[in-house]
Amino acid sequence: MKTYTAKPADIQKQWVLIDAEGLVVGRLATIIANRLRGKHKTTFTPSMDCGDNIIVINCEKVLLTGKKRDQKKYYWHTGFPGGIKERVAKDYLDGKHPDRVLEAAVRRMLPGASLKRQQLTNLRIYKGASHPHEAQNPVKLDVKAMNAKNSARG
Repeated sequence: MKTYTAKPADIQKQWVLIDAEGLVVGRLATIIANRLRGKHKTTFTPSMDCGDNIIVINCEKVLLTGKKRDQKKYYWHTGFPGGIKERVAKDYLDGKHPDRVLEAAVRRMLPGASLKRQQLTNLRIYKGASHPHEAQNPVKLDVKAMNAKNSARG
């Protein structure tokens, strides 16, 4: 038996639209990361970018379970001595860039290296219900219907 390896000419990319309203961040990020890598396809090759183009709308309406909205911290460093900074997830979700919470979760689920950066260019996250990719005719993916745990409970 020979192992199948996809060539760049064999790769078929699809546009997928996901509505993130009422979905749990970690579960949504796992589905997005698998779609970006192309692991849902039979032609998956780990060393190639064979995943789909993902469009996420309503990113400000995602949910964090438990007390994560008030307690989960995101850190960065300014580059100066003592320049460690932190921000709580609530500040991102209620602020100007709510897409950073979901983007950080997806980025950390992809394996590192230059292929990760290439696959992240296929992810587009938008605040609100509109997006500028109508011409690509994206296929709507219903994440809530996949598993009851993907959306808010109780």
